[in-house]
Amino acid sequence: MLPMQVKEMIEDGLPNAIVEVHSEDGSHFEAIVVSEAFTNLSMVKQHQAVYALLDDAIKMNAIHALALKTYTPESWEKAKKSQLA
Repeated sequence: MLPMQVKEMIEDGLPNAIVEVHSEDGSHFEAIVVSEAFTNLSMVKQHQAVYALLDDAIKMNAIHALALKTYTPESWEKAKKSQLA
């Protein structure tokens, strides 16, 4: 599976999200997802929301592993600023 395919699956389920997906081998992925939909959700609930969008691909073993970082737009801005410091 291509990173772009994973990105599109997430974007389809979370319109207006900022999504970055990378993969070294086509089955192990790293994703950053920034969405207003994550507001007032715990990190666990945010991750569950993304995993639900990818459930079929995970079950078919097209996605073997996913390292996931999720943010609200506000927490994303804070994270970017802290990386610059």
